[in-house]
Order: sequence, then structure tokens, then C-alpha cells
Amino acid sequence: MKIAIAADHGGYKLKQEIIKYLEQQGYQYKDFGTYSEESVDYPDYALPVARAVASGEFDRGIICCGTGIGVCIVANKVPGVRAALCHDTFSAQASREHNNANVLTLGERVIGSGLALQIVETWLQSQFAGGRHARRVEKINRIEQEYGC
Repeated sequence: MKIAIAADHGGYKLKQEIIKYLEQQGYQYKDFGTYSEESVDYPDYALPVARAVASGEFDRGIICCGTGIGVCIVANKVPGVRAALCHDTFSAQASREHNNANVLTLGERVIGSGLALQIVETWLQSQFAGGRHARRVEKINRIEQEYGC
């Protein structure tokens, strides 16, 4: 599995912890930045991850900011992206099983790194359940098409 990862300044430290985890677990990843805690604009980092996942270059994406909200909004503007903001493992698992989420967003200022790593692990190991959920994801795809996304 290839993972695209990025953060703004508010999620930089959390991104670094997640990268350590990905390396320990043997995941392939690409870090799309930022590379310090210097203030930056989160759309500049969320968008490249979302594009990389939507294009199929990467299987999944993880994006961090202070709350996880801004980067989630940006990522969900890209057709083919189903970004989920998760601050607990139940939501992480459900986002994969029920929504086939392909981008995970996290808020460094909301959760600690220990819980964040549990969420990442759960999210990466969970699979889309298909069945009735596939019908619902297809409806999301049609909404994207209808609104010119």
C-alpha cells in the first residue's frame, strides 16, 4: 500500500510521528510537506495529497492540521476523494468499512499522538465492506458527477 502524507504547521509534529509509524510498519509513503512548524496555508498541502490519491498514484492519504477540519474540507473538493476526519478508532474503522474513505484527516491539537497512531493503524488495516455500502458510495460518486466535481 502506497500512502501520501502531508500536514500544515499545526499538524507537523503529528505527521512526523505518523511517518515513524509508517516506516516501522514497512509502508511505502511520500511526504508532501510541510517540513517545519513555520506557518503555511493548509490547502497548499492537502490538495497535492488529495490529487495523488484521486489519480491512483497512491492508495490512501493521511493529512494533519490543527483540527483536521480544514484539510478534510480541501481534500473532499477533489473528485474521487472520500476524506474522513477521525478522532477515534470506531470512526476510523467505519470510515473504511462503510464509506471506503481513501483519505484520513487528523487534528494534532485535538488528539494526542498515541491515539492518533491507533487511529492510523485501525484505518490502514480496515477494508471496505462493500454490499449495501457500495450502493451508498456509488450515490456519492453520482453526486460528484451531477455537481461537476
